[in-house]
Amino acid sequence: MEALVVDAGSKLLKAGAAIPDQAPAMIIPSQMKRMVEEDGSSSADNPTTTVFEDVTLDPIERGLVRDWDAMEDLLRYVVYTGLGWEEGNEGNILFTDPLCTPKAIREQLVQLMFETFNVSGFYASEQAVLSLYAVGRISGCTVDIGHGKIDIAPVLEGAVQHIASKRFELGGTELTKLFAQELGKSNPTMTLNMPDIEKLKEQYANCVEDEIAYAKTQSCEMEQHTLPDGQVISIGRERYSVGEALFQPSILGLEEHGIVEQLVRIISTVSSENHRQLLENTVLCGGTTSMTGFESRFQKEANLCSSAIRPTLVKPPEYMPENLGMYSAWVGGAILAKVVFPQNQHVTKADYDETGPSVVHRKCF
Repeated sequence: MEALVVDAGSKLLKAGAAIPDQAPAMIIPSQMKRMVEEDGSSSADNPTTTVFEDVTLDPIERGLVRDWDAMEDLLRYVVYTGLGWEEGNEGNILFTDPLCTPKAIREQLVQLMFETFNVSGFYASEQAVLSLYAVGRISGCTVDIGHGKIDIAPVLEGAVQHIASKRFELGGTELTKLFAQELGKSNPTMTLNMPDIEKLKEQYANCVEDEIAYAKTQSCEMEQHTLPDGQVISIGRERYSVGEALFQPSILGLEEHGIVEQLVRIISTVSSENHRQLLENTVLCGGTTSMTGFESRFQKEANLCSSAIRPTLVKPPEYMPENLGMYSAWVGGAILAKVVFPQNQHVTKADYDETGPSVVHRKCF
């Protein structure tokens, strides 16, 4: 039985058997609705019950688990219903770790896996390392723009340089809010909910080639879009503001440098002998990086930056699935699972019983 690989993000959970050259079998929203049944009990997985009031739950916020009860329900659905594990016959499982994951969260996850899910073996590895594995590298720098955060992490010989790494509490959520504000200004009579705005952002958001092109969007053509409820909305410059905010954070009211400048500054804190190896193996990952025009804008900004060595993006191998950046950490996890479990480098039940949850720090690094 193949090991399962789980990459749980703030917006999407990616999971499936460890087959590296395929997309994950499950890509589902991490957000859940807890239904309240007629007898007052709640059900997170029975959509046919009569609902008095349903509660939206976000088990993961800004990449980290915040609601363990909801996380357990979500994982139970994924591994048993979605991926076909049988209770009493659980196999091995590998999780991706976001940058800056606190020790307590790692320990709670390994405890949940062994004590509740009775897994045979467990492993966890950092997302930055796994995203590099997915493009055939062990050293480089990842720029991961997710739903709830941006992580920039230099990696040398498979080890994240934590002192130099940086997390920004900014991601797709803030860009969606910006898009909503801008749409509200040009469509003051419209009532829009966040899921609709999220879909519009994914459909229309676009990066222009540089700041000069962005300035010219002030007089861009308006496009009409009909919403499911029949409302017609006008979309103009808003579509460009979303991507531009990553290069000019002042659009979001932030006094920060743009994403490329942040990358160069972070790498400058690492030993100079490693600058070329890190910058010339830059990997973009996370859902936001799939925005139309983002990659070419990033490379253009990189070519213009003041650094002696300029960031260069690594292209994924042709045999890898399309849109690899959307789930590169999962693909890297699938590659790693093919090594750690057969070679017995993972945490076994015996390891866990002997040492307890802290074993995760000794065996998963």
